[in-house]
Amino acid sequence: MTLVFLLEEPSMKLFLEGLLPRLLPAGVGFKLIPHQGKQDLEKSIPRKLRGWQDPAARFIVVRDQDSGDCRTIKARLRALCAEGGHPETLVRIVCRALEAWYLADLAAVDAAFGTRHATKQDKKKYRTPDVLGTPSAEMVRLVPSFGKLNGAREMGPRVRLDNDRSRSFTVFVEGVRRVVAEGARGHG
Repeated sequence: MTLVFLLEEPSMKLFLEGLLPRLLPAGVGFKLIPHQGKQDLEKSIPRKLRGWQDPAARFIVVRDQDSGDCRTIKARLRALCAEGGHPETLVRIVCRALEAWYLADLAAVDAAFGTRHATKQDKKKYRTPDVLGTPSAEMVRLVPSFGKLNGAREMGPRVRLDNDRSRSFTVFVEGVRRVVAEGARGHG
């Protein structure tokens, strides 16, 4: 089985390159297809899903919430997946942005960037970072050298899979595991 991830941006690709080898069982491959933003991703979904030749592939779409309404975004993405012939595609929305997942694991931030912020994890804004309006600005405040691409590259291998401070991260991990389990049952 191969998991095909349709992603909003290159930073998510870099993050998942470090995360997925720790999350997926042996024998499950993955392909990461980054796009250049939300519009590019949304235009691409029906075409890519319709044209994919591997019948064993399972699809996962990942997009940031930003300031949009999560339910509206998810419904639109699901409709695009159905239009592409794959209504079973898993759609995951990152609340608000990828950096919230990093802020949910300040020990990983410390390991990646040599900082000392883990002691702040119980402060209100780091207990539930999915609600932060601009998690990227908060990351820059904590790590002045932080950039989207280098941050993704550094954090992917370090974020704890069992971290439950970001609900959207937990839902993402659970969803990927479910797709893998369902795919294994379908081919077993």
